[in-house]
Amino acid sequence: MMLKVRQSVETKNKLSNTLRNWLPVLHASLSDLSEAIAPFVEANPLIEVESGFEEHFEKKIPKKILSGYVGNASSEKIEALTVASKSLYDVLEEQLGAPLFPTPFSENIARFIVENLDENGYYEGDSALFCKQHRIDRETFEKVRKRFVHVEPLGIGATDLQECFLFQLESSSISDAAYTLAQEMIGALEHIHTFSQHPYFSEALHVIQKFKNPPAIDYLEASPQVIPDLMIFFNDEGNIEVTLNDAYYPTIHIDTQYGIEHEFVSEKIKEAKSLVDALDMRRATLYKVGLMIVEYQYDFFVGGDRKPLTLKMLADEFGHNPSTISRAIANKYIACERGVFAMKEFFTTAIDDDVSNAAIKEYLSKLVKEESREKPLSDMKLLELITKKFQITMVRRTIAKYRKQLNIAGSSERKKLYRLQ
Repeated sequence: MMLKVRQSVETKNKLSNTLRNWLPVLHASLSDLSEAIAPFVEANPLIEVESGFEEHFEKKIPKKILSGYVGNASSEKIEALTVASKSLYDVLEEQLGAPLFPTPFSENIARFIVENLDENGYYEGDSALFCKQHRIDRETFEKVRKRFVHVEPLGIGATDLQECFLFQLESSSISDAAYTLAQEMIGALEHIHTFSQHPYFSEALHVIQKFKNPPAIDYLEASPQVIPDLMIFFNDEGNIEVTLNDAYYPTIHIDTQYGIEHEFVSEKIKEAKSLVDALDMRRATLYKVGLMIVEYQYDFFVGGDRKPLTLKMLADEFGHNPSTISRAIANKYIACERGVFAMKEFFTTAIDDDVSNAAIKEYLSKLVKEESREKPLSDMKLLELITKKFQITMVRRTIAKYRKQLNIAGSSERKKLYRLQ
């Protein structure tokens, strides 16, 4: 009996060690897959790899994804299938409307400002010419531009570094006394050391040091190319399909007729077959994930919203811990008629059954109830506090959606309401 137990433990450890050796293959993004298997290929003379990156990505995806599903009025064409995240202008476009710019007049000014941002996010447009063409005074124009103090990324739309910092100061967590000092310090950045004896200098300096310069710094580097692992689309019969992007997988050729019978050769053939098995395991795992996403998030693929889906639900299906599943779907993407999305974006509600939508909304309400009336919490700050408390992955638009469901106004509107009260 003891022998059987020992053999079982040894077998389990052997399987664990084998899986651990192939984790880089399972965790790598599709675009990095060839690089992930390179060390195994270089150490094995019996393996020959045929790259799957010989054609443009657009040639290997279903036409339905490129052209858009005719039966879905909400679907959008994918114009840039290799873009992993939204550009700065995509982010700003979402904010060009109510509540900051609720009228066509204010939205027109805001759009002009966005169209005249330099690569760093500073406004450099000809305001005088715009005012002349639209028959408005400069003061009116500036009142609308100053609303960019509430636009994210913070500091965007400012004309210079000092104004950029003042914009960011408005959304900072800082005491009133330190806030006044920070304004003065920003107005004299070149002589900031002259304020060192002020009792609130350390607090003000600590806040200023966190400001981003330039405001568009997070968008300066081009996003790396993203190749989706899965493609989800509706076929001609109107049925939804989940397809693996097999064309981009490297093909492994094993020379099993090496001509020499030797323990080394046998071991290398075994390792090569294990690599093939690892790639197959990767395909099977991600395909199953794709099927589950379609099952739970069907409404999203026909133009609706994403529903609550926890990593634990997926983990229970696979018999692994949520953290293991989280790593397995990291850096993996899905191409569909609505765009290219990270797999993790479909698991935005929680990582555990104990964390529900209700719990998140309750905490959001609590944060707003206890916030500073002078400096209400922005959606980005609410996102930061909520993700920190619940240890989950969410996006800002989810916070905005929850806030609207709770009938809570945006930070700028709340600030106005507080002043009226």
